Amino acid sequence: MIPRSRATGRAVAYQLFYRLPVPLRRRLVRLVVPKYIVGAVALVRDSEATDGAGRLLLLRQPPGHSWTLPAGLLQRGEAPVVGAARELFEESGIRLDPARLRPAVPNAVVHAQGWVDVVFETEVPASTTELVVDGAEVFEAAWHSLDDLPRLSRATARLLGHYGIGPGRTPPAGGATT
Repeated sequence: MIPRSRATGRAVAYQLFYRLPVPLRRRLVRLVVPKYIVGAVALVRDSEATDGAGRLLLLRQPPGHSWTLPAGLLQRGEAPVVGAARELFEESGIRLDPARLRPAVPNAVVHAQGWVDVVFETEVPASTTELVVDGAEVFEAAWHSLDDLPRLSRATARLLGHYGIGPGRTPPAGGATT
């Protein structure tokens, strides 16, 4: 049980806090609450893949040693699904209405290093989807079999593991491995 004087002190503090103007309250909260960088990620599968585990769109970005997913930081006030669609277009040339992206499960992955990835999934036909890269931010975009993924960045391998994909995948509940 909290001593009465301590509880009364907290009550007074909350009353004072809620009397402050909203912008000042927001600033105070931002000073004491942990801050996270929020990114949007697109898991894009080949809708035409019929054999094996399917294919996934991956990007080779600077410095070019490993492959990643289409992803990037959200702009201030941008909805995560809109950011995922924007990044997908900017990095691969695939333009999709944000309504075509559905939340992955889990939709948000919180990383210990201080960032959060909000992940969305979609499928497109690889044979008729033109991939366009700028050669600066992205060197190459390509479809890769889930059975034979190229060298992934550590962050991408860890993220894909949350979805049971790649070398970093977490075993299903019960400890069984595939």
